[in-house]
Amino acid sequence: MSIIIKPLITERMTEISEKFNRVGFVVSKNATKPEIRREIEKMYNVKIESINTSVYGGKTRARNTKSGVIYGKTNAFKKAIVTLKEGHTIDFYSNI
Repeated sequence: MSIIIKPLITERMTEISEKFNRVGFVVSKNATKPEIRREIEKMYNVKIESINTSVYGGKTRARNTKSGVIYGKTNAFKKAIVTLKEGHTIDFYSNI
């Protein structure tokens, strides 16, 4: 199983990326910072200055239907915010 699950492309992450040269990724729950560093540097051919990680628990959600209230839960995930060294960038839209 790969350590990097997918890049985190949201409005907020795009704004942070433009201002501070940071990129977000959803990573495996048991991935460590050195493993994340090696994987990203190998995949995108960039140099990393620092990595910040945070674990998000799934939120419970409820919705009303004809048959009653249905309860569910959103997925839990681990997020890695990677600060790239000066002069290095990752362009997720180049393959489109």
